[in-house]
Amino acid sequence: MKTPLSLSIILTIVCAVVLAVLTALTGAKLSAPMAMSIGSIITGLVVAFVRPSSIVPKSEPSSSSESTQTLYVGNLPYRANETAVRELFAQYGHVVSVRLLKDKHTGKRRGFGFVEMSEEGALEAQNALNEQEFQHRTLKVRPANERKDHSLEED
Repeated sequence: MKTPLSLSIILTIVCAVVLAVLTALTGAKLSAPMAMSIGSIITGLVVAFVRPSSIVPKSEPSSSSESTQTLYVGNLPYRANETAVRELFAQYGHVVSVRLLKDKHTGKRRGFGFVEMSEEGALEAQNALNEQEFQHRTLKVRPANERKDHSLEED
């Protein structure tokens, strides 16, 4: 799990502003570049110490003892992100991964993706979400086709 760049920038700016206010109140001299440098250092320390605790999985079933199924999710709104789709499907079972496909050239979402989740949850999610509205679009939820291994195919 990576810390988003925007969060790091915001933390750096907040630290720099706090330092600037503190130096103004105490009468000490601290230049803006120095405040930004100290803010960056503080942000790095905060991210280094906070992130490991957010990576520790909550007491969820282990994926090695639980069988999973991948669902194809079509007709997704282009503005939908992985978090929104994960939250939608998590209502029905443990979500292992969410992959929303993007166009290689434009970087825009293509309107479909794949959700890997527990087998029982996948069946329940498929029954509950197929043909249901999500962000003003009617979803198509089906079991995903197995990927072919193109390296083994003969010409």
